[in-house]
Amino acid sequence: MTEPSKVIHIRNVGHEISENDLLQLVQPFGVVTKLVMLRAKNQALLQMHDLASSVGVMQYYANVQPSVRGRNVYVQFSSHQELTTADQNSQGRKGDQDSQPNRILLVTIHQMHYPITVEVLQQVFSPYGFVEKIVTFQKSAGFQALIQYSSLECALQARSSLQGRNIYDGCCQLDIQFSNLNELQVNYNNERSRDFTNPTLPTEQRGKSSQHGYGDAGSIYALQASGGRVAFPQMGNAAAVAAAFGGGLPPGVTGTNDRCTILVTNFAPDVSLVLLAECFLPKIVQVSYLIHMYYFYVLQKIDEDKLFNLFSIYGNIVRIKLLHNKPDHALVQMEDGFQAELALHFLKGALLFGKKLELIFSKYPAITPSPDTHEYVGSNLNRFNNNNAVKNYKYCCSPTKMIHLSSLSQDITEEDIVTHLEEHGTIVNTKLFEVNGKKQALVLFENEEQATEALVCKHASTIDRSTIRISFSQLQNI
Repeated sequence: MTEPSKVIHIRNVGHEISENDLLQLVQPFGVVTKLVMLRAKNQALLQMHDLASSVGVMQYYANVQPSVRGRNVYVQFSSHQELTTADQNSQGRKGDQDSQPNRILLVTIHQMHYPITVEVLQQVFSPYGFVEKIVTFQKSAGFQALIQYSSLECALQARSSLQGRNIYDGCCQLDIQFSNLNELQVNYNNERSRDFTNPTLPTEQRGKSSQHGYGDAGSIYALQASGGRVAFPQMGNAAAVAAAFGGGLPPGVTGTNDRCTILVTNFAPDVSLVLLAECFLPKIVQVSYLIHMYYFYVLQKIDEDKLFNLFSIYGNIVRIKLLHNKPDHALVQMEDGFQAELALHFLKGALLFGKKLELIFSKYPAITPSPDTHEYVGSNLNRFNNNNAVKNYKYCCSPTKMIHLSSLSQDITEEDIVTHLEEHGTIVNTKLFEVNGKKQALVLFENEEQATEALVCKHASTIDRSTIRISFSQLQNI
């Protein structure tokens, strides 16, 4: 049996699995210091900060089958005690014994959820040297391209730097090998080929795009290429969701909905009007006062900001309105129909304050701004305002028993976290850890309803002068 090591060997790592996927698999157990992807072998080597962290990973996954993007992966201690640059380079060469270095690269693009053009490829590869020619084509292996550099040195540097990386965040992964061609023949400068040394070449009559395999997804996602964008930009929402869910959409999500507003009902806690009347009997002079007190009590449990905390997991919120004539009814307007569909899909039937949430698409296309409407456009608490859409969509899931806390202060303790959250339910376990020097935590509640209440009430709250962020975690145990 292999001796315990800080280095973990992971097998069955498919092309759809990214470095970030593997990091998320082990980061709850400690800091990752090095990661080597062995694409030719569908394997990876990952070095933890210390031996205790790697032992924790192995102990946990001894009882739980790790799965990434629907694929089972297998972990074991590596024979390496530490990863060095020499180890990484030698591993890289083992998969390339049959390929002689060449200034022409053969590039295969996996998980192509966004159209790749000659211009995009030129932007990605030109930082490593002058790109003379590019030819793209479709083969059984997928979308491929031949890229010719002016020198062998440029090609070597490009392959070393870009192998296994994604053009867009979470998708369009580069698999780069050396070609056996001596010179690329380019006859036309068009959307399929380009000779940058000869801009006077004619443009043939536009025919069917060489990316013919992408047409089916285009009808759903309606994505357009943008030749002026820099390499590695943010993708559109639909493509980001597809990348986050391993190339497809969650079962039941169509991606075609265009309705942005959701009617949410049955979210008010159970309150006895009779009991409430008894409590306020001396003050009651009319029925309207009783209704007012009922509405006031409901708001102590749920208001616009609490609904925002829950729905913002699935997209940006435009505005929210509670219906004053129906205290357990609210309208939530999302940024687009795609995000609204995700929210409805994952939250319908979720338990909150002892009630099952009911969600349907509203007949109103948008909420009309008014004094009793809460506006959230431009709020820095909207979770999808940054450039990492895939990361945010990865957190889209139905409520779970585990919540993930981030943006914590460096000196926070597990006791601080328990004290802040324990009013919402029974906390089974907690774990503090660091990712890139930033404190994060996992908190496991007894059931999903308690975790949901904690998220609804404490997302964007303050602990030790830090505004914390809370999401559901898909981990089953700590």
